[in-house]
Amino acid sequence: MGKRIAAKITGVAGYVPPRVVTNFDLEKIVNTTDEWIRTRTGIRERHYADSGVASSHLGTEAAKKLLDAKGLSADEIEMIVVATVTPDMLFPATACLIQDRLGASHAWGFDLSGACSGFIYALTTGAQFVGAGTHKKVLVIGSDVMTSILDYTDRATCVLFGDGAGAVLLEPATSDAEGIVDFANDVDGSGGCNLYMPAGGSLHPASAETVQKRMHYVHQEGQQVFKYAVRRMAELACQLLERNGVSSRDLALVVPHQANLRIIRAMQERLGVDDSKVMVNIDRFGNTTAATIPLGLMDAVEQKRLRQGDLVLLIAVGAGYTTGAVLLRWSY
Repeated sequence: MGKRIAAKITGVAGYVPPRVVTNFDLEKIVNTTDEWIRTRTGIRERHYADSGVASSHLGTEAAKKLLDAKGLSADEIEMIVVATVTPDMLFPATACLIQDRLGASHAWGFDLSGACSGFIYALTTGAQFVGAGTHKKVLVIGSDVMTSILDYTDRATCVLFGDGAGAVLLEPATSDAEGIVDFANDVDGSGGCNLYMPAGGSLHPASAETVQKRMHYVHQEGQQVFKYAVRRMAELACQLLERNGVSSRDLALVVPHQANLRIIRAMQERLGVDDSKVMVNIDRFGNTTAATIPLGLMDAVEQKRLRQGDLVLLIAVGAGYTTGAVLLRWSY
């Protein structure tokens, strides 16, 4: 067995802004077509935040939905971990803004930047505090407004992303038959140049030059990212399963990061998992970065695809490169 953590997910909720942008809408502003986008990515539509709506707003709405569903008050939350690469601002942390909007007066928290693996990283981080016995209710949120950093002259990237947020509640597990069984996270920094935003940090602070050179947008080498994601997601998933004495046949559901349907299907084929055991909602949301996995869990719950005790695999690859996977027994 691996690194069992005595923490379990006891609640999940998501929120996407109401404005829907279809591939046909993008045809009007970008040199692309619905057929081109669908066949290469699997995306049909995505949600866009309006001007002035930031990651903290989306994250707060997801958290409110979760708390309402659980019948909890915000002051019962002890910790908030927010995964995002589109914080409202460099500081204060988005977690601070969400804490204030929720009125979570007894919570501390911070942001975590892991790109598309961010939610997995935040989940395993929050779970450590629960598993250590120091916290009983931890809110883990993935929230991104990717449209704020998209270059609409780059048709290869701007069609991929949408805006959204998802949240889960972590609480102590009471038996070995529930909760997080194990996790595996890693990075390969040599791939950072293939998916990044060049400016906005201390290396290239915002200036007239960085704006003119369009350095405040997502830059991606699509083929390199695709190859790495397919290979590494399958490798890490197999390592995690083998380490815990189970196989892909034992999985009830795989919730992968929703970056590209072809990446999901290629990873799925290598694992030998049937379509019925893979959560796919990229067609409706696009790539919402840190929000894709909690939104996937939300859909799985609403579609009644999870039962008590089911073995579930969460897995993602993101910029960095970052990779993360969590194996858990569902106990919602």
